[in-house]
Amino acid sequence: MTCTRTFTLAVATAACLAATGAAQAGTLENLERERAIMVETILDPSLTAVERQRKIVLSQNRLVDLERMVIRDKSLAGKNTPVVKKAFENYDLTFLVHASVEKNLSLMDHWLSQVGVSTKNVMDARVGRRW
Repeated sequence: MTCTRTFTLAVATAACLAATGAAQAGTLENLERERAIMVETILDPSLTAVERQRKIVLSQNRLVDLERMVIRDKSLAGKNTPVVKKAFENYDLTFLVHASVEKNLSLMDHWLSQVGVSTKNVMDARVGRRW
């Protein structure tokens, strides 16, 4: 009987700790996570062009929804944290899908231009070792 009570108490304690310690990601964190997944897809050399495009389209659909959620998130308006300030100061990178549509560029072209990579840079690049 004591063993059963101890086990029940342990399970109840673990359940309470798990419930109180659950992490709560906000809209901005979710947007950043999805954007990182999309950028990783753009840069993944193991993907074929068709696979990359398919994954970008899926990610783009999720990003549209997440960007709208961040734009409409009233709880961010009162926050003056560095993460929130930087996110809204860098509109073209934070709201990647919306900014690419506004500039009439593909999502990948827009992201590459924002990080300073152009088609000319890529075409001028040489494969080799840096010394």
